[in-house]
Amino acid sequence: MDEDGYSFRRIMGDAEFVRKTLIVLGLVLLTLLLWKLADVLLLAFGAVLVAIILHALADLLIRYLRVAERWSLSVATLLIFATFLLLAVMFGTQIRSQLANVAEQLPFAVDNFSKNLGFGAVTDNLNEMLRNAPSGGIASRLAGIGGTILGALTNLVLVIVAGIYIAASPRTYLQGAIKLFPIRHHQRVEGSLRASGEALRLWLVSQLIAMTCVGILSSLAYWWIGLPSPFALGLIAGLADFIPFLGPFLGAAPAVLIAFTVSGEAALWTVLATLVIQQIEGNVIQPLVTQNVIATPPALALFAILIGSVLFGTLGLIFGFPLAVVVFVLVKKLYVRETLGEATTVPGEDKANQVEGGDSNRT
Repeated sequence: MDEDGYSFRRIMGDAEFVRKTLIVLGLVLLTLLLWKLADVLLLAFGAVLVAIILHALADLLIRYLRVAERWSLSVATLLIFATFLLLAVMFGTQIRSQLANVAEQLPFAVDNFSKNLGFGAVTDNLNEMLRNAPSGGIASRLAGIGGTILGALTNLVLVIVAGIYIAASPRTYLQGAIKLFPIRHHQRVEGSLRASGEALRLWLVSQLIAMTCVGILSSLAYWWIGLPSPFALGLIAGLADFIPFLGPFLGAAPAVLIAFTVSGEAALWTVLATLVIQQIEGNVIQPLVTQNVIATPPALALFAILIGSVLFGTLGLIFGFPLAVVVFVLVKKLYVRETLGEATTVPGEDKANQVEGGDSNRT
């Protein structure tokens, strides 16, 4: 009996070892799969952001224009598309020509700035590299650039369409994500996801308002200074402002470089205008629109953007801070409060609980 018992325990121990080994291998394979699909997952996260924006506008329509709840999302989607269509009809030709002008002048501006620093013409070196390269290599590079642009446009359309689908039935996707976890954790996971979504909504709304203000102020400032294509440069500045900390510098760079081709005085005024606009955004606009937004430590947010760009490239640079918002909320709620037992406020949690209560009342 003792020998039989020992054999049985040995067999059971071997089976447990095999089970744990398979679990570890499965986790490793899952991690590798997620890493390979990182770009797709970031696009899915972008679609979630689109859905949040649509729902934020739908809530405003319900609250202030008394639009029926069942029609609010459709009206919000049509309103956004109608706004972009109207802007394209009214200013599309002008903006397109100005963007083309910026693209044409930017290489000359870079050369001019580089020569002033004593480094020579950057584009001359690029042209020499292209002349020395095989013809097939040039064709492949041009095809690669065209493919990159086409891929970016395709990804943009995919994110918008997927965002509309998610916004149309958010509870379906929320419940699907919750069911990936054990039943005993469903309530915690749902509360955490709702709080993260509400924190993202608050940040997105405030960021869109700030981007619009920066774009308008930059366009007016560049027009007053006398820069060519001021509205295109303002559009670039406004769009780049979506990326905190680094965005203002990236958005102002084309305007500063082009200003150097006009005159040193224009360059100086452009730099001063950029600094003033950033001060207005940081000290006037942001405090007004971010009163209830998550307060992420600046250094942590900056490193999150840099880590995202290093790991995932352009998509990581764009979505690095929104991802940091989600991670920050989850860490505060699931680890700091529920694991360590520390008292801490979780941004978006109160509003998320109100929304959850409203959903339960409707059901």
